[in-house]
Amino acid sequence: MAENNKRNIGPALILLAGCFWGSMGIFVRYLNAVGFSSIQVVAIRVALAAVFFCLLLLMKEPAGFRLSVKDIPLFLGLGFGSILFFTVCYFTAISMMSLSAAAILLYTSPIWIMLMSVLFFREKLTGRKLLALALAFLGCILVSGISGEGVTVWGLLIGLGSGLGYGLYSILGTVALRRYSPYTVTAYTFLFAGVGSLLICRPADMLATFARAENLPLLLLICVLTALITAVIPFQTYTLGLRTVEASKAGILATVEPMVATLVGILVFAEPLTVLSGLGMLLILAAVVLLNRQTA
Repeated sequence: MAENNKRNIGPALILLAGCFWGSMGIFVRYLNAVGFSSIQVVAIRVALAAVFFCLLLLMKEPAGFRLSVKDIPLFLGLGFGSILFFTVCYFTAISMMSLSAAAILLYTSPIWIMLMSVLFFREKLTGRKLLALALAFLGCILVSGISGEGVTVWGLLIGLGSGLGYGLYSILGTVALRRYSPYTVTAYTFLFAGVGSLLICRPADMLATFARAENLPLLLLICVLTALITAVIPFQTYTLGLRTVEASKAGILATVEPMVATLVGILVFAEPLTVLSGLGMLLILAAVVLLNRQTA
């Protein structure tokens, strides 16, 4: 019974993570407006998340800090190769092309996950999964907007890199969960990513931006909330979900993120809802329903 409950809650945890990730625009826009660069926002988010994840591991299972030396490359891959790599690629792509084009390239991640899952985990490539993947990807295109304006070959490669790096978390995370608890996986992943982010974010400039802040307590609160709401909660729930949800299925379920981001834009920033965006949301929801019927 307990095992069945875990399997039933797995997809819900993945969907919850996607919803939290979808709120990222609120915090990123605020921190950008204060004066932080995109890479510095990444550093704030990842470094603070590392602190929270380590505290969580300390409270839940202190013994989880023990890490085998032979597994360090795995966590380097999770921290540098996935979390840090995909965020840097994504924000770089945003600076080189339209936001919609960058978002579409990021959400090639379910395709990468499905291909890698078949290759490394021997997951079955069913017709239902392929249909759900097609619906989800088309939905992401419609929600993000159909625009390839300003896309160069170099920008295309960087954008595809963001999707590949994003997808690697599901693949490497699945491997890590066979050896460690979800709390150990997230703590060490973000610890490595946090150290890496501080090496590339120009810390002196960041400190100067904090010093110039008109309302420092509010800024610090926003930084903490950015880490909690866009990293700690979603990555912990996503990692917990990966224990019982196939990596390929998890990647498709997480495509609720752009749908939620669009809703946030409408409700918070008064952005218009187009017919195509509405249709895209319906296609993403259809993909989610289709995948969950598979295990019903």
